[in-house]
Amino acid sequence: MRVGTFVLAAQFPGQGQGEALHRAMAAADAAEEAGLDTVWLAEHHFVPYGVCPSAVTLAGVLLGRTRRIGVGTAVSVLPTAHPVALGEQAALLHLASGGRFTLGVGRGGPWVDLEVFGTGLPAFESGFPESLDLLLRWLRDPAVAAHGPRYAFREVPVVPRPDELDGRPGPPVVVACTSPATVRLAATRGLPMLLGMHCGDEEKAAMVALWRSTARAAGVTADAVAAADHVSAGVVQIADSRQDAVEILLKAMPGWLQQGLAAHRTYDGSPRRMRDPLAYTELLCDLHPVGPPQLCADRLAATSAATGITRFALLAEGSGDLPTTVDNLTRLGEDVLPELA
Repeated sequence: MRVGTFVLAAQFPGQGQGEALHRAMAAADAAEEAGLDTVWLAEHHFVPYGVCPSAVTLAGVLLGRTRRIGVGTAVSVLPTAHPVALGEQAALLHLASGGRFTLGVGRGGPWVDLEVFGTGLPAFESGFPESLDLLLRWLRDPAVAAHGPRYAFREVPVVPRPDELDGRPGPPVVVACTSPATVRLAATRGLPMLLGMHCGDEEKAAMVALWRSTARAAGVTADAVAAADHVSAGVVQIADSRQDAVEILLKAMPGWLQQGLAAHRTYDGSPRRMRDPLAYTELLCDLHPVGPPQLCADRLAATSAATGITRFALLAEGSGDLPTTVDNLTRLGEDVLPELA
């Protein structure tokens, strides 16, 4: 079982953006001290839901201030980035960190980001496969050319080559999957999935089953299918009782969700339905390890048994408070991980 933390750099009501970023960096330090596996970094634009606009940039900062823990993006949003530029950044972080970097990518949403960065709605609606394939070729081939509808350029050498780290391949790539179409896209390329914290065990198990059947049909080897290192995102809050842990999250998360989710603006200005912040917080408390250490360990073990997933990215900053977040991560390492071992 490999347990890491999912860092949103969430800006809670009454907090400044610098405070949210400081808590994110302190959480990474605490996660390494606690013996966790990976720090997963989210990326958002123009909203207080998360104030990190470049997951690869923050990953570089955290790789520089840590020594052991892995750092991954969860995720870098491909429709607002050039695949070659992202591939170059990923290769640089992979080589400079000695192989501690993982690149998570996703489609993001139909947000105003597409207008600001000039990529347009087609980049979200239909351009993701082309961008993903170009990114993968950049991370695997010595030279790359492109002849697609969005990207077309003559062959250029890949510099730096991500496979020049002791002969090992470039950084691992995972794909955020929220729909059957994206599951199939990842599966045909043999790429593991990052599954969101809004999903329960039954839904995640169905997505894993779909991934496996699609990968086999696409000719992915049996060994690669069996070794796929999917990641399950969730929330964690550890306290001496279930009631105390739930109370911590119910006091803070609905206000953050209300402020953060309401700030999203669609590309075309159309209205959208927002989750009820209180009901969503209650759902997350029911789905994920929230409570005393043994309950948290049992919850993670149950998810793993139901889905076959053994790697977790757990949001520990749901209190919005730095000391509570650090204590949460410390207890995750000291009190929960030994039970999982």
